[in-house]
Amino acid sequence: MDNSVKQELYAFCQAYIKDRLSRIQKNIAALQEALNSETKSSAGDKHETGRAMIQLEREKLGKQLAEVQLLQELFKKVPLSSGNSTIALGNLVYTPEQNFYLGISAGELKIDGVSFYAIAPNTPIGKLLLGKGKGDVVIFNSREIKILEIH
Repeated sequence: MDNSVKQELYAFCQAYIKDRLSRIQKNIAALQEALNSETKSSAGDKHETGRAMIQLEREKLGKQLAEVQLLQELFKKVPLSSGNSTIALGNLVYTPEQNFYLGISAGELKIDGVSFYAIAPNTPIGKLLLGKGKGDVVIFNSREIKILEIH
């Protein structure tokens, strides 16, 4: 079961990246179209302001695109199977309160009624879990979290 859960979480993270990338690319294309269709009117200042606002939005989307592409490259390093006895990238981590998948921050996925949170290793909880083993305890938000299983 853990392998199929891990595969579902891996696919979930891939879909998350693909959706974000697609959404940003569509927004960039729409902005480019708006920029191209912006025609010179008698109110020149208004035209220039509109173009400047579109350009600022394009720059913002360009940064988001670069972030998603970096995320995509980082996710390529996440192994689909890992036999570590300590928590590393690509592991499923079971605790009494929550279950985690160490890959990228992509939110929650329920599999057969069980919640799993896709988290990145550079998140606060991810940093605490990295390198820990079964039975170890970490303190997060003043709460003790015991690691029950690692897969």
